[in-house]
Amino acid sequence: MDTIKAIMSRRSIRKFTNQDVSENDLKILLEAAMQAPSAGNQQPWHFLVIKRRDILTEIQKFHPYSSMLSEASLAILICGDSLLEKYKNYWVIDCSNAAENLLLAAHSIGLGAVWLGIHPREERINPMKKLFSLPDNIFPHSLIAIGYPAETKKPEYRYKPERIHFDKW
Repeated sequence: MDTIKAIMSRRSIRKFTNQDVSENDLKILLEAAMQAPSAGNQQPWHFLVIKRRDILTEIQKFHPYSSMLSEASLAILICGDSLLEKYKNYWVIDCSNAAENLLLAAHSIGLGAVWLGIHPREERINPMKKLFSLPDNIFPHSLIAIGYPAETKKPEYRYKPERIHFDKW
């Protein structure tokens, strides 16, 4: 899929079929995520692939917007690693870049995906850290639910010229 077409047509998909995502497609998603730009090329991320249904169900107990995990083939927890940082606190932006690459890659290969925010909400961070026994230097950033789409959404045009400023406010 053309890059601009992927950007302009990607939508959050929350309904999935029961078809499993292949290992090859999963690798494509992770490779795309790791191609994201990062401050000083620090790449302070880790990716936890979650396929077990009992774990996906457990997440729904504390994340209020995660009901689609009951249908998703898998989810990927994107985490920042403070020990890999060259520039303090840029892990948040770096992980955001990785998440967007992953979302666009999923769309471009025919998968559906939706971003679920975790950072900076302590009521989501702490249960994630506990559920996955994350070390102290690992911070959950976001969770991406992924599967084959069971819904179709039309692209939304979001361009707002009133939000563009040139050379000064």
